[in-house]
Amino acid sequence: MSTDHLKSVLKNHNLRVTDCRIDVMEYFLDEKSALSQGDLESKLTGYDRVTLYRTLNNFLESGILHKIPNESGSATYGLCHDTCSPEGHMDNHMHFKCNRCGQIECLDKKTVPEVSLPTGYQVESVNLIVDGVCVKCA
Repeated sequence: MSTDHLKSVLKNHNLRVTDCRIDVMEYFLDEKSALSQGDLESKLTGYDRVTLYRTLNNFLESGILHKIPNESGSATYGLCHDTCSPEGHMDNHMHFKCNRCGQIECLDKKTVPEVSLPTGYQVESVNLIVDGVCVKCA
């Protein structure tokens, strides 16, 4: 994806264009998998941990990224699609975690089954992580 396109994505989400934000978006696009803040820190060594933390939070709040919880308590993040915005993440899809390499990836074309809740409850987001062995490790 071109830098001009990345700049327009940031502007469309009401975010200032910075080198860090461009670099973080490019890294997510290149990796095509979920990334943690630690992944960003080891790859993008020109930025301190606070700057990367703020960038991740800005991307979460603006609908560019979604958080993928895991059993370790540390979050990983995946790129959202055009359906997400600051008002909410509408891109409910499954995630796959490889038990061998630990990689987490979005299964964009696999939607989360509809969840039926008792009266009075309101769904804000649904997370479904499928554990197994990825194609690379199989």
